[in-house]
Parts: sequence; structure tokens; C-alpha cells
Amino acid sequence: MAATETLTAERILEATEEVLRRYGPAKATVVDVARVLGVSHGSVYRHFRTKAALREAVTERWLERTIVALVPYVEAAGPADERLTGWLTALFGLKRKKAGGEPELMATFQVLIGENSAVVDRHEDHLVEQIESILTDGHREGLFAAPERDFATTARAVFHATDRFHNPAHAAEWSAPDAEAAFTAVVALVQRALKA
Repeated sequence: MAATETLTAERILEATEEVLRRYGPAKATVVDVARVLGVSHGSVYRHFRTKAALREAVTERWLERTIVALVPYVEAAGPADERLTGWLTALFGLKRKKAGGEPELMATFQVLIGENSAVVDRHEDHLVEQIESILTDGHREGLFAAPERDFATTARAVFHATDRFHNPAHAAEWSAPDAEAAFTAVVALVQRALKA
């Protein structure tokens, strides 16, 4: 980077991901990020006051990609039961791709996620809100029964029922030969439980 005037938070986050990928969370430093950008570490600190704030922001950015990728299933036309299956399938696919495509980066983000539980809680809340929206549509369409308590509680139950297929703690299981069949069985069970 030629000048600090062109330095943006987004560019810093991109460089931070690169540094994390290269060195891992234990060895990556703000100085390494600044070096990649060709600026002083003070320039990075003008955008992110602490190393912890930078790590939190890069974690949030990484998790946000999943939320954005799932929006089409929330906003699409079509029956809500199909959209829910599509949403759950897409979430499982995204998580498997991250775990299998770049295992080092996934391991890095496992560490960062552990450091930033508030970021993870917000991420989970966003995902549950997406499920809630689909469930509400499904009830309006006559596909899903009215919830015992409310749609938010039911949405969180769906999220937890499918935990094995999106929680990175289970990443080692996602490449098992029976993973797809197990996923399909759980989604079918969830759909039966929701039916009107």
C-alpha cells in the first residue's frame, strides 16, 4: 500500500486474514498486518484500537459471510418448507467447505471464535432470526403448525437440533461417509415436527 490515506478498515481486515492464514492466531501480530499493508502499526491502531478489537472485527467479518450467503433462502419465493431445507443444506455446505477447503484457517477461526463469544452469540442470533422468518412464512402458508411458545423459540430449537451439522466443534464428523445421510434424516425429522 502506497500511502496511509488509502488505508481502510476493510483492507486491514483482508490483510489480517492473510496474516492469520500465514502465521496462525498465536504468532500473528499487528506489526505483521502493518508490514503486509506497507504501513506503520500505528496506522492500523488508528482503525482498530487494540489487537483484540482487530481480531474481533476479523471474526465478525468471517461469520458475516455465512449470514449473507443464507439471505436468498430467507427472501426467496417458494414454499417455506423447501426454503428451510435449502437454508439448512446451504449452512451445512458452507461450514463443510470452510472446514475442508482451508483447515488451517478454520482452526485459526476456532481460536478467534473462542476469544469472541459475544461475536459468536450475535452471529447465532442472526442465524436464528433467519430461521424464524422462514418459520413465520411457513405458518402463514399453512405448512408449519403454530409454535407452542413463539417462533423465536422454535427457530432456536431448529438451530440446536441441527447443531452437529454447523457447529465447528463437529467439523471432524462432516467428512464421515454417513454425514450426508445423517443430515438428511435430521432435517426430515425437523420438518415432520414443524408440519401443520
